Amino acid sequence: MMVSTEKLSTVTFIKLRDFIYEKSGIFFAENKLYLLENRVGRRLRALDKETYENYLVFITKGGGNREELNFLYNEITINETYFFRYSKQLDFFTKQLLPNLLKECQEQGNNTIRIWSAASSSGEELYTIGMLIKEEINGAMTNWSFDLQGTDISKRILEKAQNGCYTKNSFRGEAPTYYKSKYFTIDGNNFRLKDSIKDMASFGYLNLNDHFKTRSMRDMDFIFCRNVLIYFDEEMKKQVVHALYGVLNHGGYLFLGEAESLHGVSSAFKVEHFRGAFVYKKE
Repeated sequence: MMVSTEKLSTVTFIKLRDFIYEKSGIFFAENKLYLLENRVGRRLRALDKETYENYLVFITKGGGNREELNFLYNEITINETYFFRYSKQLDFFTKQLLPNLLKECQEQGNNTIRIWSAASSSGEELYTIGMLIKEEINGAMTNWSFDLQGTDISKRILEKAQNGCYTKNSFRGEAPTYYKSKYFTIDGNNFRLKDSIKDMASFGYLNLNDHFKTRSMRDMDFIFCRNVLIYFDEEMKKQVVHALYGVLNHGGYLFLGEAESLHGVSSAFKVEHFRGAFVYKKE
């Protein structure tokens, strides 16, 4: 069957946009109609649906078609990530924040560090943190317990994270060759992460719009929520950041994308700077 070339009408756009917002908190402003049209259009073609209205009925049936929602989330989120992204932030983490926390924990008799990648995508961010920790701790890993958790709204991208197999696209200018040679094995055109790093991390489904489940991610020392707030409107940003603040330990840190800010969103955090990078601290 030929799929209709009918455009996404404003009426259907608003219905679909509001449904996505209700389920995920992801918001499409009116000037993003073309973007939603393009991304939902891929699902129309995959499902052989003739119109956007037909697709709307299909995905909203019974309060929401969960299986199809998973496919749609994968289309409407970018999942753009790579190893050692935002090197200045990572330097802040490894040279100052992590060593300071390890020292404090040692003094308090606590040997557990909990880190959450709140939109982990295909895992490059969390595995990068694992490699940095491995290098920082060196031979003292047995003295510490690192709980590295990654969550995402896309179940398909989580499968890729759990698999730990990547292409050269995941390694860009900021990825040191040293780490690639030490922690990966080459498999044709792919790079397979070694178990010594894979075993440090766990991944699971979590929708940041589900504040009850978000609150279950408690006692975090570091939260990486980079390039996530861009998907939300102002009200949802405030709700998500409030939830993240609630699950951070006192003295814990929140990392956002380099172009993101909590200005106008939350005044609960203290901003700390280090060599061109900044993070948010819960005091």
